[in-house]
Amino acid sequence: MNAHVYLAYDYPLLGAFWTVLWIVLWVAWFCLLFRVIADIFRDDTLSGWAKAGWLILTILLPFLGVFVYVLARGRSMGARERRHLQAQQEAFDAYVREAAGSTGRRSEADELMKLSEIRARGDISDEEFRRAKEKILH
Repeated sequence: MNAHVYLAYDYPLLGAFWTVLWIVLWVAWFCLLFRVIADIFRDDTLSGWAKAGWLILTILLPFLGVFVYVLARGRSMGARERRHLQAQQEAFDAYVREAAGSTGRRSEADELMKLSEIRARGDISDEEFRRAKEKILH
């Protein structure tokens, strides 16, 4: 009865596998926890008391709090994340348009000079010149 019983954990490779698996699960858990906390702060439909209640629940009882939050409000989490990402993209696009427009945009004087050159060549009439000039100046 002195036979050794080898368990799966007695093998070094399997032990390393279990260690890596636990580390990955803990990292995923913390990512989910921080995502839930960020969603609590991001949600504009929750009142201050509701936010405080969800935060207390997720901090004091993290596993239960996150589980209940994902069950109760998980579907709207995705919608809020999409709106947040769309707002970030729109802000970035507006910034790029503003930055590109300020350096690549021609001044009114440049536009008027080009327009007068076109009129001097005879490519447009005086009436067309007057309308284009008003468009540039207004």
